Amino acid sequence: MKQGLLARLAAGEILVADGAIGSLLMARGLESGACPESWNLSRPEVLQEIAGLYLQAGADIVQTNTFGGSPLKLARYGLDGKTEQINRAAVDAVQAAVGESALISGSCGPCGETLKPYGDAEPELVAAGFARQIQALVSGGVDLICIETMTDLAEATLALTAAQDVAPDIPVMATMTFDQTPRGFFTIMGTDIPAAAAGLAAAGADVVGSNCGNGAENMVRIAAELRKHTELPVLIQANAGLPELQDGQVVYRETPGFLARKAGEMIAAGVNIVGGCCGTTPEHIAAVRKVVNARGQTPRRHTRSPGSPRRRSG
Repeated sequence: MKQGLLARLAAGEILVADGAIGSLLMARGLESGACPESWNLSRPEVLQEIAGLYLQAGADIVQTNTFGGSPLKLARYGLDGKTEQINRAAVDAVQAAVGESALISGSCGPCGETLKPYGDAEPELVAAGFARQIQALVSGGVDLICIETMTDLAEATLALTAAQDVAPDIPVMATMTFDQTPRGFFTIMGTDIPAAAAGLAAAGADVVGSNCGNGAENMVRIAAELRKHTELPVLIQANAGLPELQDGQVVYRETPGFLARKAGEMIAAGVNIVGGCCGTTPEHIAAVRKVVNARGQTPRRHTRSPGSPRRRSG
């Protein structure tokens, strides 16, 4: 399975990732403050629909609805006992939609707790939680893991180490979220782009990058800085701008056309995988797909080598 993603990147292919899930769930009735991952069990058909929309838009990589699928994060909703079911159901929903036509990415977001010494979370407990989630995703049949939206390099390292321990043959992408400051881009925990690139690579990431927190303009700058400091493939998933409140509703103002233009600049800066984050839609991803196609690259069917079915246990 590892050959699928990494071989395509090594061959020079620019891959298109999907866009936001949360905003699409809210548009379909997810209430503010509710657990998005609970829909994997209660409304899997919605997750299947969203995955299908991104596939139709031209995404090569489609993610699972498991951003908050670690047991520590699910415990906030009393759902930590259903960690395996929730993560496995998310994979099933995407699989039902994309079949062999796209790579399935198992999303792992922050655990929601701050590690000691800055917070109360024990590193061993956080690491065990990531291992439990990743094991469920891998047994469900993901093609890769995406550790995303990290602001603490120490937490990202725990997740990467867990992925290496649980599934050393599965490729892992890792992205961090940066804020713009007068001194450059830093995570809220004080990690700059050079340190992030080096730290993620040292922890075993196969692909490094950034998502969330910035619109496409800033992401072009972040992409260029990342490319200066890593030889690994780079993944960028920009928001459709920063969220704004309009008539009590959260809106994102960057259009599909704007993201597509900036995606071209990201690719020129050396980005290997480009997609969307908060506020982006299948229309945004379709626009990015057109930019990639204009470079002479059309989407290819995802295939696995003989004898390498999607993993499933139990």
